Formats: sequence, C-alpha cells, structure tokens
Amino acid sequence: MVRPATLGRAFSPQACGMPEHGGPVFVALLGSVLLSLLAFSQATIVGRDAALYLDLARQAGEHGPTAVFRVYDWPWFSLLLAATRSVFGLPLEAAAYLWCTVFTAGTSAVLVLVTLRFSPGCGYWASLVALSLPAFNQFRGDIIREHGSWFFCVLALHLALQWLARGGWWRAAAIQAAIAVGALFRLEAAILVPALAASLMGELNTRQGWKRLLQLNALPLAGAVAASLALLSGGEISQPRIANFVALIDPQALLVSLDAMARPFADTILEYHAKEDARQILLFGLVLTLLVKFCALNGPLCLPLLYRANWIAVGEYWRRLRPLAWTWILYLCVLLVFFIRFRFINSRYTSFLNLLVVPLLTMALILFCRSHARWSRIVVLVLLLLMLSNVVSRGPGKTHYLEAAAWMAENTRADDPVYYEDARIAYYAGRGYPMTDVTAQQVMSADQAPEFRYYVFTHQPNDDTLQPWLAKQRKQLVRRFTNRKGETVLVIGE
Repeated sequence: MVRPATLGRAFSPQACGMPEHGGPVFVALLGSVLLSLLAFSQATIVGRDAALYLDLARQAGEHGPTAVFRVYDWPWFSLLLAATRSVFGLPLEAAAYLWCTVFTAGTSAVLVLVTLRFSPGCGYWASLVALSLPAFNQFRGDIIREHGSWFFCVLALHLALQWLARGGWWRAAAIQAAIAVGALFRLEAAILVPALAASLMGELNTRQGWKRLLQLNALPLAGAVAASLALLSGGEISQPRIANFVALIDPQALLVSLDAMARPFADTILEYHAKEDARQILLFGLVLTLLVKFCALNGPLCLPLLYRANWIAVGEYWRRLRPLAWTWILYLCVLLVFFIRFRFINSRYTSFLNLLVVPLLTMALILFCRSHARWSRIVVLVLLLLMLSNVVSRGPGKTHYLEAAAWMAENTRADDPVYYEDARIAYYAGRGYPMTDVTAQQVMSADQAPEFRYYVFTHQPNDDTLQPWLAKQRKQLVRRFTNRKGETVLVIGE
C-alpha cells in the first residue's frame, strides 16, 4: 500500500517540536486554508444566507445588537461578525471569510485527531479524506453558520472521546461549553447532549456509570431544571427559535404533518387496499431519500464500503467511536423530523452526517488500498482531483447580479419601493437585505396588486406571461443584464 505521507514531508512539523501526529494535523490545517482561499477567490457574489448575515451584522454595528433580534431570532453569527469589525476594523465580508476559514480548518484538523483515535497511524489518509469529502468541502466558498456549528460539534465529540478515556469534571464542562457555542450557530447542535448520554448506556448497570452520566450532563440538567421552574411559574419561552424547535419535535404535531403528506400521496398514487399503509410507505421513502443523499455527498469515498471485507470498519467504528455513531443516528432522526415538518431537505443540512463518518470512510479506504495495492496511486489522484473540484468553479459567475445592483444604486432612490426576486441585488446595491415571502409568480398573478415602483426579476418569465402583465401594470422593461451563461436579470419600472 502506498501511503500519501508525501503530502506532509515538505512541511515536517517534528523540527518544530510538534507531536508525532502533528504532521497530518498540520497538513489538514494548511490544506484547508489553501482550499478555502481558492474557493473564496472563485466567488462572484455571496450566497443568500450570507447576504442576510452580513446585513444583520451591519445593522448590529449601526443600531446595536438588540435591534437585530427584532429582525432575526438567532443572529449570533452576525453579532460575531459585527464584533470582529468593531475590534479589528475588518470589512464584514473579510471578517466572515476569516471566520469561515478558521472554522473549516479547525474542523479538518479535529477530524484528523478523532480519526487517529480510531486508527493510529492513518493520519495522512484522514487528512486526504477530510479535505476531499464533498459534503463538507463543497461549502468552503460559502459564508454559512454551519461552519461554526460543525467545528464546535466535532470539537465537542473529540473532547467527549478524551473524557470517556480519562473522565473529569472540567473535561465534561468543556464538552458542554463546546456544544453550547455550537448551538449559537445552529441550535441542532444540542442533539449532542442526548447522543453523548446514549453512548454511556452500557455503563448504567454500575454506580460509576451513573456518576459519569451525572458528570457529563450536570450543566444541561441544571439548565433544564431552571427552564422547567420558569415554565411552572407561568413564564414562557421568550426565544422564538427555541420555542419553534421545541414545537418541531412535538409528537402529535409530527403525526399530523406526516398524515398531511400521506393523505394526498395515498389518494393520487396508491390503490385502495394499500392506502392504509401510506404513512409507512412515505416514512420509509423519506428515510431512503436521506440515506441516498448521504451516500451521494460522500462521493467516491463511499465505494470502499461496497466491499464486504471492509464492513469490519463499521463494527470498529461503533465500538471505538460510539459518541459519533449515536450522534449520527439521532441527527438522522432530526433530519427526518425536519423533512416531515417542512417537506424539503438540502445538502447543507445533511452534510453533518458525512462529517461524523470521516473516521469510518478513512478506515474503509485504507482497507481497500491494502487489498488492492495497485490502485493506491489512482485512489490518491482521484481524491486530489476531487479536492480541487469541490472548490473550483467552472461557471461564469453571477456578474449580471452585480451589474444590476450597480444600476439600481445609481438610478433609483433608497426610499423607492422595489421588489427583488433575489435580495442579494438589494444587498449589493447598498439597500440592505429586504426579506419577503412573496414569490415572483405571486407578484405576477392576477389576484396580486403589489405597489412597487420597480421589479427586479432574476428569472425571465416567458413573453406570454410578461407582456400582458407589463400592460396591466403599465410598466416597461427598463434594463436587461445577462451573464456569459445567458442567465438574466430584468429591471422593470415606469
């Protein structure tokens, strides 16, 4: 088997006094930073969520943090960006890119450390897997809250593995602190609390096991008692995000949502005798969809697990990294609940599942290369190409958005009522980030009478729809902006 240790020989950390496993961790850190810089250099504009976070950070700097909570109920990432600009004087986008780079590099490094606990000596393979996994690395060019959540969740799991080996109240407190900070980015990080508790179930037949469970959950229990006392005294959960999260997992509401999905499915697809099984069919279909998406986001790293001889890695993963395995199971349940309640799922939400199995994928890859030594060089080459393909954009970029934003900034007033199909154009025009639930189709429908002076559409309607609507609204096409791919932004006004 050919080991990809050559990736780290040029940057040998031993001369700097680093521990033996410092080489793979250093490679993961350096490689992650370089890949992030490459990904950011490819970005033409920021994503929708990124524009929202950046605009909230601007508002926090101008009007104070309390003003932001009136607009968005979980703005901690934006407050971090605002604080960074205030302390270091960085532009908001530069601060966001800096933090995302730090978080992704930290996640890559901690994943290597966790994998080394699972299989000592596989550090460079773990670095290669962590830097090439599509589920994680395809988001390197994005400014998203998940980068912070992923880092602190993986850090909490790493600390949990250390605590399981050594114990200690301070280590247990550090785990809960990491989970709490991760939850400030995405509240779903709280799933680690029951996952870590579940990983101790095998020890609960002893007094020592119960003591360890109390040690691990002392802070969450204290928080739960305080919240219960507040509710019993007639108080309510004042944080809308937490209240919505609690309502989301209400079993009765969950069944109602599942039945609401199953009923039309049964009426339109199933025969009469199968309608009573609609709920089960739909539920298993949703689980299968999540598993298929999980496998797809692993990319070619999933292929070694197709070999039955490599399945031994699954048993070792469960035995040695049980906190990660329980987190994977419970987070899959969270995704299923989300899928049922909101009827959609995307890669950004499911990617945490893939991060949790980096040690498993690494071991399966090593077992494959041991059995097929001649393929080792090809495997390394494929993963290196995958690493680059995750961050290199081959598209033309949304330059037409920037052109439209520049035109809006120069030719319209800030107080003009404007409908933006994509609020990023408003963001780049210096008009904030207007949030609306109204779609372009609703705006152009016959029963809508929106009072806008300008309409900025990012998807060109067909002429049969556009021309009658222009005549009815007494508007005209003012400007059209197109990128090299032919994607269009239409500015419609008086």
